[in-house]
Amino acid sequence: MSSEERTQALALLGGPKAVTTDSRDLFRWPSVTAEDEQAVLEVLRAGSMSGSNVTRQLEAEFAVYQGTEYALAFCNGTAALLAAMYGCGVRRGDEIIAPSLTYWASALPAFGLGATVVFADIEPDSLCIAPGDIEHRITPRTKAIVVVHQCGHPADMDAIMAIARRHGVKVIEDVSHAHGGLYKTRLVGSIGDAAAMSLMSGKALPAGEAGMLCTDSREIFEPALALGHYERTEAELTLPDLKPYAGLPLGGYKHRINQTCSAMARVQLRHYPRRMQEIQEAMNYFWDGLEGVPGLRAHRPPKESGSTMGGWYTPLGHYLPEELGGLPVDRFIEAVNAEGGDSWRAANFPLHLHPVFNTADIYGDGRPTRIAFSHRDVRQGPGSLPVSEALGERSLGVPWFKRCRREQIDQFVAAYRKVAIRADELKAE
Repeated sequence: MSSEERTQALALLGGPKAVTTDSRDLFRWPSVTAEDEQAVLEVLRAGSMSGSNVTRQLEAEFAVYQGTEYALAFCNGTAALLAAMYGCGVRRGDEIIAPSLTYWASALPAFGLGATVVFADIEPDSLCIAPGDIEHRITPRTKAIVVVHQCGHPADMDAIMAIARRHGVKVIEDVSHAHGGLYKTRLVGSIGDAAAMSLMSGKALPAGEAGMLCTDSREIFEPALALGHYERTEAELTLPDLKPYAGLPLGGYKHRINQTCSAMARVQLRHYPRRMQEIQEAMNYFWDGLEGVPGLRAHRPPKESGSTMGGWYTPLGHYLPEELGGLPVDRFIEAVNAEGGDSWRAANFPLHLHPVFNTADIYGDGRPTRIAFSHRDVRQGPGSLPVSEALGERSLGVPWFKRCRREQIDQFVAAYRKVAIRADELKAE
């Protein structure tokens, strides 16, 4: 502890704030320029919001970026995930395996296909689905494993793909948090059988409101297209079991993206590698500044692993209360925010404990939808996924820096460091 740190009281206890400059520009997102505005205006003036010419350009460019044979744009990421499940053969009575600690769209679309969700626990370091908790959950009805690269951290894809190949199960990567991230130098979203992702306005790669599906498989691409892109099926369906149904959407869905979003996405994609690099530089600088501080650990892969965090969407940190005398995370967050440091409870509510996955009869089948067409009761109660259930007390949100301005970031580092070093004062109060 420096002499200055020894003399400055916590802001929560009457001391000066650590963050003293206006830092709002560090976090402003999405980055919308005249180039985005012009692209959107061209669509509006052409009256082609419901067309497909701009969307097809986006899909071609996105496939090149992602390194996959096919890319298919959607109205949102949830629709892309639904289509990925359908493309991977998920049907009534089938099962998917997904992490419980994720946004609901990674799992809940399975209900719309008459399938059910079996949740697996997460790894305590990566916070991604734990390979060691997957294999024993596979049954003859398992069709797909949904892998979420949680908060940008790549999942252990080598281990997951090995399990999937042994059992003939498809792997769907949810890349909504990790656009442009690398797993051992390979782009996430290009490793599994299919990838789906949100491009909504808050994501690292934003398009207003949109989704994208990527795959190398024509057998996945065409069902995904047929499910909700009816206006394209006449020209694009080639598989014999699908071609007779061209002209109407198999799912009764309309998944078409608004081309104002396609236009914005094209511009954002062109600039994303540079913007992502600055985000990575800023976030790594923040965590490097907190290296060795008690109670805090970075949520990021080892630097020598060849893996990266992509655009680092919704970054969080590991919180170790045992290193701070048992100080509850809520009290730590309160003190950091008093310093101007920007923190919050980071963990989603575990999906396996939510009533929608346990008691809701959504479609009026006379039994909970999760088991309405299942041959077994797959519901999982408290204590079944201990790492997922404990994460709320062992993680906290940290600032998502979009620009690498080190002098300003240093103030946020000082806020977190100050609270961690003086945690005893919060316990004694």
